[in-house]
Amino acid sequence: MRKLKLIWDFRGPVAEQTAKHHVIHLKDYIKHHQLDIEITGIETISDMHSYAFMVVDEPQMPKIRDDLKPHRGQLYQP
Repeated sequence: MRKLKLIWDFRGPVAEQTAKHHVIHLKDYIKHHQLDIEITGIETISDMHSYAFMVVDEPQMPKIRDDLKPHRGQLYQP
């Protein structure tokens, strides 16, 4: 089964802190909906760009996309 990486981009001087905070909300969503999702996190691209992400199974994507409105997504490759 394919896995997809849903991504929320944050830009500006506090992008990394904002991305870290967003992961808290992603984990709350996972817990609230009792989802079997284990991979979340942040990646820092530069001082002014970081993103939060969640890795989901392809069949889960439409519901989560509609609920959480990620900015973009890509095929997950560990």
